[in-house]
Amino acid sequence: MTAPERIDGGGVMAWLEASEACGWLRPLDRALAAFLREQVPHAPPLALLAAALVSHQAGRGHVCLDVDALLDDPDRVLALPPEAAATEGAPPPPSRLLSGHSRAELEAQLDCPALIGSGDGDAAPLVRYGPRLYLRRYWACERTIATALQQRIAALGQWRAAIDAVAARRWLDALFGPPTADGPDWQRLACATAVGSGFSVITGGPGTGKTTTVLRLLALLQGLSGGAQRIRLTAPTGKAAARLNASIASAVDSLALERLPGGEAVRARIPTEVVTLHRLLGARGGTRRFRHHAGDPLPADVVVVDEASMIDVELMAALLDALPVHTRLILLGDKDQLASVEAGAVLGELCARAEAGDYTPETADWLARISGERIPERLVSAAGHGLDQQVVMLQGSHRFGAESGIGRLARAVNAGEARSVADWDPPPGGDVVRVPLHSGPEDPALETWVVAGGDTGPGHAGYLEHLHGQRPPWEAPRAAQEAWARQVLERHAAFQLLCAVRHGPYGVEALNARIAGNLRRRGLIPGEHGWYEGRPVIVTRNDYGLGLINGDLGIALRVPHWLAYGEAAGAEAGGRVLRVAFAAGDGSGRIRWLPPHRLESVDTAFALTVHKAQGSEFRHAALLLPDRPSPVLTRELLYTGITRASERLTLLEPAPWVLREAVGRRTVRSGGLRALLGA
Repeated sequence: MTAPERIDGGGVMAWLEASEACGWLRPLDRALAAFLREQVPHAPPLALLAAALVSHQAGRGHVCLDVDALLDDPDRVLALPPEAAATEGAPPPPSRLLSGHSRAELEAQLDCPALIGSGDGDAAPLVRYGPRLYLRRYWACERTIATALQQRIAALGQWRAAIDAVAARRWLDALFGPPTADGPDWQRLACATAVGSGFSVITGGPGTGKTTTVLRLLALLQGLSGGAQRIRLTAPTGKAAARLNASIASAVDSLALERLPGGEAVRARIPTEVVTLHRLLGARGGTRRFRHHAGDPLPADVVVVDEASMIDVELMAALLDALPVHTRLILLGDKDQLASVEAGAVLGELCARAEAGDYTPETADWLARISGERIPERLVSAAGHGLDQQVVMLQGSHRFGAESGIGRLARAVNAGEARSVADWDPPPGGDVVRVPLHSGPEDPALETWVVAGGDTGPGHAGYLEHLHGQRPPWEAPRAAQEAWARQVLERHAAFQLLCAVRHGPYGVEALNARIAGNLRRRGLIPGEHGWYEGRPVIVTRNDYGLGLINGDLGIALRVPHWLAYGEAAGAEAGGRVLRVAFAAGDGSGRIRWLPPHRLESVDTAFALTVHKAQGSEFRHAALLLPDRPSPVLTRELLYTGITRASERLTLLEPAPWVLREAVGRRTVRSGGLRALLGA
C-alpha cells in the first residue's frame, strides 16, 4: 500500500484496514473509526485516524494520545512494530501518511466538535485537553481521580491540626524506638506523613519495609483513635492480597504495644483480613459497575491499598468515587515496577518526584515535631507542590544487602546503566547467574535450569518429586492431605520461570508446552495437554462464584474420593479423583479443592509472563529474555522480573545484547493526572 499525498476518509479507512491486517492495530481500533465515520459522515480524516490511534494507545496502556508528539514524530509515539513493514500489503508508516499536510492543516482537522470536545458540557466521544486526546471514559476517570485527590490535598492543614502531636510521638517511639543520629528513619517518617494526611503514598523497592511500615501505621492510627478506626486492607489481585494478609497476620504479635495505655486493645483491633479491590468495592459480574460508589459509599475510615502500581486508571477512579471525603487513603507500591496491564500508570504519575522530595519547610517542621526525624535539606523546597507533601519514598533494602547481586543488578537496571549491566560478570557462588543460550530455544541449558534448577536446584522437578514421594496414604486424615498439598504449593512457589513475552520461541506459550513435554518424558507428569496431576495453573479472570481472583495459582492433585466428595463417601467409595488445590489466601493455611471442569479461565503456569508474576515473590526466579528487542521489553519489565527473586536469580540469555537494549528503553505512558493536579 502506498501513502496518498493527501489523506481523505477513504484513504484513512484503507490504511486502518491494512494496519489491522498486518497486526499493527487491533480490530477494535479500526472498528471505532468506522463507527464514528458512520455517525459523523462529515468528520475530517485526521479526526477519524486520531480516534483509532487513541484506541490503539489505550490498548498499549496509555490513558491518552499526546497530539503534539504524534504530529512531531508519529512513528516513535505509536511504536508500531518495524518487522511488520516487510509484510505483503503492509501500510506505510504513519509519518508518510501525514507527510502531505502542514501542521496547521492537521490541527484544523482535529477541530471537529461532533467528535472531539473539551470535556465540559459536551457529549463528544473524544476529549482534548491541552496536547492530550482522550477517549471520554478515560478522561472522566482522570477527572474523578484528580478531583478526589485535590480535596484531600487541600485539607492537609485540617488533617494535621487534628493530630495530638504528643500522643503521636509517644506511639512512634514505642513502635520504632527513639530517633537516632544515623539519619532519617523513612519508615517512621512515612507513618507520620500518613497519619497527618487524608491521602498518602508510601513507595519503595523490594525489602524497603513497606509491609512493616503499614503494620506500624495501622497500630498508630488505632492507637491515636482509641481503636475506633474502621480500617480496610486491599490489593489489586488475590495473590497480592494473600501475601499482605500473611505478612500482617504473622507480625501483629511482634508489635511492642504492651506498655502503652490500651496497647493490647489496639493490637486486637488491627485488621488482618485483606481482600481484593474488586471484592472491596462489590464488583457486579459482567459489568464495569460496583456496588459501592458515590451514591453508596464504602463504610470505612481508612483504606490501605497494597501493590498500587498494578491499579489502572478505571479501578483507581472507581475506588476514589466510592470513598467518602473523610476516608483516609494510603497507597503502597513500588513506583519503578511495571504499571497495570490496563490503561494508566497512576502510582508512577503520583510518585514522579518522589526521589526529589520537594517537601516544603512547613512539612519538614511538622514531621520533625511529630516524629523527631529531620528531612534532609536537599529534599526541602519552598516550591514543593501539595502532592509532594503526601509522598514518601522508603530508602535501603533489608532483603538485598550491599553485596547482593540481585540488589546490585536491580539498582543498575533502574538507573539505566545499560553498559555496566551488559558487561557485568556475576561472581561464582553468588545469588545471580547468567546463562547464555548459544543454541537458541533448543539449547539444552534451558531445560537443565528450568526443570532441574541448574547448579542450585530444584527447578520444577522439585515440587513434582515431593508430590510423588510424599503423597499421604488414601486413609490419611484430611489434615495430612491438606498439609501435603500445602507443601506441594510451597515447593512450586520456590522456583518460577518468567518470560518477557507471550508469543514466539521464548514466550510463555511455547515454553509451557516444551516444559510439560520434558517433564512427561522424565515420568514426572502423566500428560502434556488437558488436565493431569501436577499441572500448575494460574487464574486469568476473576471468578467470584468460586472465590478465585486473577493471579491465583493452583496445582492439580489426585486426592481420595472421600476428600473430594465428602467424608460420608469414604465408607463405600475408594480410589482417587483429580482436584485443583488452591491456598485459601486468608492466612489460615487451608486448602480449597476445586473440580477442574469448574475452572474456565486458567492457563498452565510452568512459565509466567513478568506481568502475571507481579505481586509475587519466589526464592529462585529464572528470567528468560527473547533473542531480539521487543516494545514490551523495557527497563521496568527487567526490574520487575529481577526483583521477583528473593534469594536466587538466573538470567537466561539467547542474545546478551538484548539485555543492554532493554535497559536503555523506558516504559513511558501518556497520562495527564499530574497536569490536572497542577503538579
